[in-house]
Amino acid sequence: MASDQITHRRAFRRTDDYTLGTPKVKLVHEALPLPLSPTSVLIRVRAVSLNYRDANIAHGGNPWPVIPNGILCNDAAGEVIGVGEKVKNLAIGDRVAPITDTEYISERSLRRSWLAADQDGVLADYLIFDEEKICKLPTYLDWASAAIIPCAGVTAWSSLKGMSIGQTVLIQGTGGVSSFALKLARAAGLRVIITSSSDDKLEKMKKKFPNPPLLTINYTKKQAWHEEVLELTGGTGVDIVVENGGTSSLINSIKCTRRGGTISQVGYLGKQDPSDLADLVPLIIDRRVVLRGINCGSKYDMEDLCAALSATKMPLNDIIDSTYPFEKAEESIQHLWEGRQVGKLVLHIQ
Repeated sequence: MASDQITHRRAFRRTDDYTLGTPKVKLVHEALPLPLSPTSVLIRVRAVSLNYRDANIAHGGNPWPVIPNGILCNDAAGEVIGVGEKVKNLAIGDRVAPITDTEYISERSLRRSWLAADQDGVLADYLIFDEEKICKLPTYLDWASAAIIPCAGVTAWSSLKGMSIGQTVLIQGTGGVSSFALKLARAAGLRVIITSSSDDKLEKMKKKFPNPPLLTINYTKKQAWHEEVLELTGGTGVDIVVENGGTSSLINSIKCTRRGGTISQVGYLGKQDPSDLADLVPLIIDRRVVLRGINCGSKYDMEDLCAALSATKMPLNDIIDSTYPFEKAEESIQHLWEGRQVGKLVLHIQ
């Protein structure tokens, strides 16, 4: 079908009905916001990747406001099928993805606007974005692999900034960001320690990424799990932590970071209780730790990551746990909410 014949799309919107703790989304058929503006492009979506925040938003648990009945998800990969008359840097056929925070172009950007929160997300078969909000994707990747780059990939890339060959990184969890960070860390010559609450998931990670053998810790078996990290590092601590637990794990993360090390706070997957942070300030001062918030990354960060991937031809299919057809969006969101995956869940669109 020619792009000028495409006037409507299918999309999954929230119904804001959280009865019985299941996500409530509705498949709708709606008109596209046409005609294209002079600097906009029309994208045919080929794959959409899910993140924990999608399940959280679908269950009404996002800590930041979201627009009512919005379209879910912020990770999509597709091809340009239509361009506005003043589009300069994109052409029909280009493989692209919108950036997660559409106002975060560079480190000097002052505003924010997250897909699926401040504006509609990308869980649709056609999208329209201004070309400034879009990045070109590596051409060697299949659609599912390309779809995990915008959020999980860019977050992992941003969280590891400043690392050097031979340093040690502690990565929490076995989800998409964690798996992507593990691959990037190994490619950069870093020693990796990974944590999880599940021995089964840790074993799956060992099989997925066998060489060199992964160092793993089940943090539910010992409350002071930071001591195990210190043992693995000869008492020094790790150089950096990719921290996604939040208040439930941050103190232990600081305790096992070397003096002068870095903690990249990328998420809040654990139960959030401010009382857990009673020792925060003394610990940060004592260990001289740099605690930095990672809000995905800028468009420039995504371009840098895509350039690195294109140069190395790094495969990403081993980060994907499973795929679903587009029509099974609600089922896949529930799968994610229950935490059954190791890596990413991706929806493919025919």
